[in-house]
Amino acid sequence: MAVVESNLRHLLALDGMSGGQITSLLDRAERYLPIVGREQPPIDVLGRRIIANMFLEDSTRTRGSFTVAAQRLGAQTVELTGKGSSISKGESLLDTAWTIESFGVDAIVMRTSAAGGAALVAANVNVPVINAGDGRHEHPTQGLLDLLTMRQRLGDLRGRRVAIVGDIANSRVARSNVHGLTALGAEVVLIGPPTLAPQSLAGLSPADNITVSHDLDEQLAALDVIMMLRVQFERGAGISSDYHELYGLTATRTQRLPEHAIVMHPGPMNRGLEIDAAVADDPQRSAIRQQVANGVAVRMAVLAWALGE
Repeated sequence: MAVVESNLRHLLALDGMSGGQITSLLDRAERYLPIVGREQPPIDVLGRRIIANMFLEDSTRTRGSFTVAAQRLGAQTVELTGKGSSISKGESLLDTAWTIESFGVDAIVMRTSAAGGAALVAANVNVPVINAGDGRHEHPTQGLLDLLTMRQRLGDLRGRRVAIVGDIANSRVARSNVHGLTALGAEVVLIGPPTLAPQSLAGLSPADNITVSHDLDEQLAALDVIMMLRVQFERGAGISSDYHELYGLTATRTQRLPEHAIVMHPGPMNRGLEIDAAVADDPQRSAIRQQVANGVAVRMAVLAWALGE
């Protein structure tokens, strides 16, 4: 959860955050949207601050948007990747984090393949830590930007029905969205083949507003949001030859959604596997590009909050 310890504000997960805490961050992000859209100039609320982007797994959207977010707030960034760091020589995660902290940075944004890695670092450094994805555990800023996008398109999310489709078992994005959506009162249905969406995932939330289904077609007519996920082959996910036929979001399936329903994807997309290109690029239904823009605003909000501005 987001925690305040020894006057430090860490954002490690959405699990345990209240609806009020989440809404406060979303409201702050909305105030930054005109800056992201270049309708207003950047603001210097984090002038002279240095943010360390410690990305030990590959990233385009998250790493790039954290860098832009910091710059829009007047901060500078130092970039560290796994292949270019001493971790590739066998240095431990904590030793690397202590080294970065010793540079005199003001906050650490970190992505790691180790579930719980961000929490481990947060417990051992004296600067705020923001989790940019830790293994299969959580990706809280992605969850926040997805919630912001849904709220912009649909208003209050209480009672809305959101489907997350695909490789749920390996998805930290799915977990953060489940925790955020249930905290805001939405209903969540996790959809995929039994190997990627086991029934045990219904226990991700103590609330009774999460279910698991293995039939995408039977759910379409009742959805307000459908979020497609990439199959994470790099984490050992396997699929059958008929995966696209059973779980791909095609133009035909999209036509069966309610007229107001929106299509989302956290990226990167495997076009033609989990989502057809025509659906991803649909100017009316698709909110995918809006998600990317909202990511900068959300990460501005989180950085400013973490540093007490």
